[in-house]
Amino acid sequence: MSLAVRVIPCLDVDAGRVVKGVHFENLRDAGDPVELAAEYYRQGADELTFLDVTASSSNRQTTYDIVTRTAEQLFIPLTVGGGVRSVEDVDRLLRCGADKVGINTAAINDPSLISRIADRFGSQVLVLSVDARREQGERHTQSGFEVTTMGGRKSTGIDAIWWVKRAEELGAGEILLNSMDADGTEHGFDLEMIRAVRHEVSIPIIASGGAGKVEDFPPAIEAGADAVLAASVFHYGKMKIGDVKEALRAAGYTVR
Repeated sequence: MSLAVRVIPCLDVDAGRVVKGVHFENLRDAGDPVELAAEYYRQGADELTFLDVTASSSNRQTTYDIVTRTAEQLFIPLTVGGGVRSVEDVDRLLRCGADKVGINTAAINDPSLISRIADRFGSQVLVLSVDARREQGERHTQSGFEVTTMGGRKSTGIDAIWWVKRAEELGAGEILLNSMDADGTEHGFDLEMIRAVRHEVSIPIIASGGAGKVEDFPPAIEAGADAVLAASVFHYGKMKIGDVKEALRAAGYTVR
């Protein structure tokens, strides 16, 4: 585990606005991404994640001008994902001000993209975003956790634990582990999933999906996450980043 736990707000962006729903459905407006980025920087965010949540499902690229304007507000690492399909896309996002780039669907379609990005820019640039859920229907994976795409709308049949191990071998520098079952529910992180991934990989894990109260965050670190990510609880003022850091400190963890 890294020395200090990171607290990361996530901006889920659709058509230039920050949105949030439950399980990536029924999205509602949560504000302007540039304004929210500046506010979270002021609150003490360690990093910021910007995800264009409909770029892949709409088969379009990430909105570069918004990324540029968001990056101009920050002096902390910015990760950008959504619609990234090539090494050239990564290059352009880095030129727009991103520090790290998240990939999901394109890596599943072509795993060699992971190694090509890592070889060119370094593993530290590459965050593999994994939208995983417990199996549904008749599909059976060894771990019981399945990778999904298109905001959880499309099943892949890929075992999530196998996939994170493979991604680490190919050069991924970090795993953004999002529980599609918990996403937007505010019922807490999927601790079992975090433990299962931590058991298999040594690269940092960002836990995502399910945060509803400050007490939800320390258990995610205990389960093996190196960083915690949340969206709606920050966007709608339920808590501030400082509240989360205080809860982590009280639990005995070092924060920045």
